Amino acid sequence: MDIRYSANPQDMKRYTTEELRKEFHISGLFVDDTVQAVYSHVDRMVVFGCKPVTKAVSLDEGIDVWHNFGTQYILERREIGIFNVGGAGTIQCDGTEYRLGHKDCLYVTMGTKKVVFRSDDAGCPALFYMVSAPAHKPCKTTLLTIAQAKKVPCGSPETSNDRVINQFIHPDVLETCQLSMGLTSLRPGSVWNTMPAHTHERRMEVYFYFDIPEDNVVFHFMGQPQETRHLVLQNYDAVISPSWSIHAGCGTANYTFIWAMGGENKTFTDMDNIHNADLR
Repeated sequence: MDIRYSANPQDMKRYTTEELRKEFHISGLFVDDTVQAVYSHVDRMVVFGCKPVTKAVSLDEGIDVWHNFGTQYILERREIGIFNVGGAGTIQCDGTEYRLGHKDCLYVTMGTKKVVFRSDDAGCPALFYMVSAPAHKPCKTTLLTIAQAKKVPCGSPETSNDRVINQFIHPDVLETCQLSMGLTSLRPGSVWNTMPAHTHERRMEVYFYFDIPEDNVVFHFMGQPQETRHLVLQNYDAVISPSWSIHAGCGTANYTFIWAMGGENKTFTDMDNIHNADLR
């Protein structure tokens, strides 16, 4: 498991590109028949990736659970949100099976002992992208298809940010402890997400980018509003965004991204908005 410690915004001002990527950039999440995991000390969020191809793969595959979590199983004191960004697949949670198509989501409650992933077709395997947050009570494990997500249109073609926010793990959709997740799709011709920018001192966030066309990239902007930096991200890359950082992106083509938040509250509109003219 890759461990990322909390970064100081004053130190970040002096980071090289390599240091910035080492602290905040996540890649290589999908490796055949394994689970990849990145543990961030920012609100103790954990990012997982699983690509089951030739066999069923357990969430704790290759992970020293006691050493990394201090518990008997990963979700003993955690909840997790799981998106499938690949071919069709199934997730078995303590014996109950859930089938996920492309862009479907499964919320799995704290206290779930065994989570197992399978693909329907090895030639088109499922790609399970996951974010886990600490939890204090059990909620209800719930499957949400892309059709069931609450859809919130946002932006406009004139500002190149015409997009649809699909709310899955969200207070308006289902109960969780602290985890919120959703999927935002940009329409053709739009390239900007989360502009004008904002921070939310009460929550951290992780962005995961996919559906980036071949030979295209996303420039992800982060840092304090008057000390911005950027990372160049490829398909299936993620980035950790501390609460003091903006999180916005501009692609060389339209794309899709999954956002995940955890922290003090679950109020989606609890943002500290920043005027474009004030960015540096």
